[in-house]
Amino acid sequence: MIYYTGDIHGSKFEVVRLCKRFNLTKEDTIVLLGDVGANYYGDSRDEELKEVFSRLKPTIFCIHGNHEIRPSNIPSYKTKEWNGGTVWYEEAYPNILFAKDGDVFEIEGIKHLVIGGAYSVDKKFRIARGYGWWEDEQPSDEIKNYVEAQIENCSFDVVLSHTCPLKYEPIEMFLSMIDQSTVDKSTEIWLDSIEERVNYKAWFCGHWHTNKRIDKMHFLYGDFEFSSMLKEQEIVDEKD
Repeated sequence: MIYYTGDIHGSKFEVVRLCKRFNLTKEDTIVLLGDVGANYYGDSRDEELKEVFSRLKPTIFCIHGNHEIRPSNIPSYKTKEWNGGTVWYEEAYPNILFAKDGDVFEIEGIKHLVIGGAYSVDKKFRIARGYGWWEDEQPSDEIKNYVEAQIENCSFDVVLSHTCPLKYEPIEMFLSMIDQSTVDKSTEIWLDSIEERVNYKAWFCGHWHTNKRIDKMHFLYGDFEFSSMLKEQEIVDEKD
């Protein structure tokens, strides 16, 4: 089974509880839609979460968020091929995988296109106080070009992203202290163009710290959705 959820920001409890509740095995996969918190400090302080996750049986499949270091910038990470795409991993924590943006991963017969990254609306606050902020938090032009080439040449069922296309922005989640005219929405605008060009059965995203669904767009934060739900939805759609 595949279990999807949003930002956990270094909190291990919901993931551990899920594993215990459903007695998850090595055959299962947990998808974390960015801001995992496993690569926030880039040093030994990240190891507590990784140690806990490494003792869990499922594969922890992570999308890049805006509040974490890209694993390609951390020397301890290596790459390998996994389920049709490239992932970053550390030898000490082999079940924790970070997906390459633009690659398509087939998990339990479901093909997933990965598009990580987003803009940090709290960027100025973080820089002023010395908190973690990374210049490459959003998809680069190279990543965007790769994603666009992939959608022309590859088929997939599900999109996994950190943020959402602009048209689906949950405006009720806008922070009142943030002037929206100062927010860089280039990633969301670009995702709009991607969403208009692709066929998909479901699109899962995190980032917005809300649980809701708009059409086939699933926002997750704290809640989990299961791959069995997708298969049930497919059956319903076929009947319709």
